[in-house]
Amino acid sequence: MKILIIEDETELAQDIVNYLTNEKYLCEFAPDYQSALGKIYSHEYSCIILDLMLPGGDGLMILNELKKLNKQDGVIIVSAKNSIDEKVKGLRLGADDYLAKPFHLAELAARIESIIRRKEFDSSNIIVQHELSIDLNSKIVTVNGISINLTKKEYDLLLFFIGNKNRVLSKGALAEHLSGDFADMFDNHDFVYAHVKNLKRKLKEKKYGDYIKNIYGTGYKWEQ
Repeated sequence: MKILIIEDETELAQDIVNYLTNEKYLCEFAPDYQSALGKIYSHEYSCIILDLMLPGGDGLMILNELKKLNKQDGVIIVSAKNSIDEKVKGLRLGADDYLAKPFHLAELAARIESIIRRKEFDSSNIIVQHELSIDLNSKIVTVNGISINLTKKEYDLLLFFIGNKNRVLSKGALAEHLSGDFADMFDNHDFVYAHVKNLKRKLKEKKYGDYIKNIYGTGYKWEQ
């Protein structure tokens, strides 16, 4: 799951990145309006943490851009502006939640989890796909009640596939989901093939159906 932190307070942003990274999220950081625009134009995120006061622009303008682009990224506004007016404006522009500074990082993480569940998995803590079950709280994956030991990348891939089932996902989109900004640094996407191959093998070993289909010349699709 990929998170974008749009925050000009470098120390706070780093604290958020460190905490969410320990929670197994892939984090990216934008310290100002222009760099935030560049990221939302180029990438998709499971959730965006958005400060309202930014160098060079306004967080509400970012929300306007997301709306124009018809983006479905979850958004949590974090701001010292704890006024009703700002909160209402943000929520009306499409933000999913509002958290006033200062806040506890554990509460922020809980709200992120809630938004991701609601947007991608119909608010459920447990995802069931035939024999497969995923507990989003414990991050435990089982097939017919037997747990599967997945790496973080394999777990992220599995959720990404299921959250986009019956849609063709290009290798580029999978590379970006797994590596964020670093995806452009790779000469090819062989690492995506390796992770998909390992995930398919582990699922097959537990007698789970072959739902990950290779779409020749394009990418992969979770077909169900």
